[in-house]
Amino acid sequence: MIDSPVNILFKQLIDFDKSISQPVYIQVSQQIVNAIQRRYLVKGTMLPGTRVLGRLLEIHRNTAVAIYEELASQGWVEIIPNRGTFVLVPELKTAKIKAPSQKINQAYTYAKTTGFPFQESFHLASTVELTNAKHTINDGKPDLRLHPVHQFTRWYSAAMKRKTLLKKWNRPSESSYSLFQTQLCNYLNATRGFHIRPNNLISTRSTEMSLYIVSQLLIKHNDLVLVGNLSNYAANMIFQQAGATIKTVPVDANGLNIEYIKKHFVKGSIRCIYLCAHRQYPTIVKLSAERRLELLQLSVAYGFAIIEDDYDYDFQFEGSAMLPMASADAKGMIIYLGKFGQSLFPSFQTGFVVAPENLILEATNYLQLIDKQGDLIQEQMLSELINEGEIHRLMKKNIIVYKERRDYLCKLLTEYFSETAKWNIPSGGLAVWLQFQSNISLVKLAEEAEKNNLFLPKTILYQDKNTCAIRFGFGHLNKEEMETVITKLKNAYNKVSIK
Repeated sequence: MIDSPVNILFKQLIDFDKSISQPVYIQVSQQIVNAIQRRYLVKGTMLPGTRVLGRLLEIHRNTAVAIYEELASQGWVEIIPNRGTFVLVPELKTAKIKAPSQKINQAYTYAKTTGFPFQESFHLASTVELTNAKHTINDGKPDLRLHPVHQFTRWYSAAMKRKTLLKKWNRPSESSYSLFQTQLCNYLNATRGFHIRPNNLISTRSTEMSLYIVSQLLIKHNDLVLVGNLSNYAANMIFQQAGATIKTVPVDANGLNIEYIKKHFVKGSIRCIYLCAHRQYPTIVKLSAERRLELLQLSVAYGFAIIEDDYDYDFQFEGSAMLPMASADAKGMIIYLGKFGQSLFPSFQTGFVVAPENLILEATNYLQLIDKQGDLIQEQMLSELINEGEIHRLMKKNIIVYKERRDYLCKLLTEYFSETAKWNIPSGGLAVWLQFQSNISLVKLAEEAEKNNLFLPKTILYQDKNTCAIRFGFGHLNKEEMETVITKLKNAYNKVSIK
């Protein structure tokens, strides 16, 4: 019997490794998603039955069933009883200068202002707020108390003693890629469905540094950058500092509204679109599978870049994380930003950029200007932690803790705010989007909370004529702290709502 074209395609495209920690069904489902995104498998294509798939790939039928169930849960296929499994790409429903002469008693004081002019920037106004409150809610940061301090003391000491480290210091311009670049590349390929090499990757101090470098390379004065109507304040500051004109795009339950972009913008007018496809910041809405495909196609047709910020990919509680859009980018339209080591102290975390080789080359040149030294000890440690599987084990251990905290927070919210607010239980990430049903003043809420020793930074408050919500980060709070915070928040809410 002659194999069908789909069966032949599966034989050519699907390849998995049973020896690695990632389950086979996840490896295969990721590769099928790539095939759909790259248009090898079009809408309506009937996929092999589970028995046939099992024979094709030499896997157990239960594994084949798990593959299709994973694809169906992410919206890539539809399983129709007694008929088969079909590729599913659902249709869109809708579519100061002052230099006075000093007095003698000022001769040994340091000047408060410069004696020369310089360029001040409104866009870089600090968002840091000072508080004496004991408790705080942030936008979704990890709990540093979960960092394995004693283990890291040994690992750090061992890394500093490596003879290879001294060699790197003495020979800073190696012709080959570093061990860390290679290990990080392998890690991203295994966890995010990439097929990249070290020349597609640079590591930076943080996601913000990554975005700053990219914006300097990508954006010219008055270039148009599109972001979600509720978006990341830090990213917006970076774009504005680069000279961009920022316009917003509506975000609904399926993520960024692509039809709105088609309707309001023409080809050649957009420089780039910034989004968090996995969990849109701050609302944690996931960009649906069909909109991902449409946005990729639109970027090719319109000629704009996509900056995909995957700020919390590692924190996934239910199912597997949806693959990055960049994993299926065959046209070189996506610049992917991420953060590695989020379960570690911030000084051990690193940002990274994944992009086509020509952009990475320019970004590397730029990085050499602002961070030539880098951190070889950090890189040595992270390389070993990846190679020995410690990063994976630590992440899995912490995810159990964060999932319990998420569930406990939602239990408390149900107890205290079920009649006054609404929220969705997130499948991942370290924050809940808490929307108040009454349009109370969030500034006054923050003021009342601080009187009661609870700090709500302005950067987590979102209020306009259609929105009254806070991005409630829970990762840094244990159960006892969470109860205290929720109680204080409820008391503050009650005082504001009756005024």
